[in-house]
Amino acid sequence: MKPLAILLVLTLAACAYVDARTTQYVGVARFPPSDPDSVKVLAAEPRERFDRLGEVLLDMSLDPKPPVEDIERKLREEAAKWGANAIYVVRDTITPADGHKLIAIAIRFR
Repeated sequence: MKPLAILLVLTLAACAYVDARTTQYVGVARFPPSDPDSVKVLAAEPRERFDRLGEVLLDMSLDPKPPVEDIERKLREEAAKWGANAIYVVRDTITPADGHKLIAIAIRFR
């Protein structure tokens, strides 16, 4: 039984992770949740008019790195909770002290 428990611990320790913390802005309109599959992940702030709904901070594993699909899925899921229809990344950093952090802004087009 001990070897199985050790194997399980090692397997779980080797898994990539993407954790999210969110901050919904004060004083912005509230919307019903949207479908995460309809939320667009944008490479930059769009030119179209939009309202900022809040920030999503992702904390991700460095080794192994999570797949890009998992990162985008987490961004979509968190933004959809506020009724966003898009989200764009404003900061993506990797440091030895803090690991891999990503900050994105959830938005709703007007």
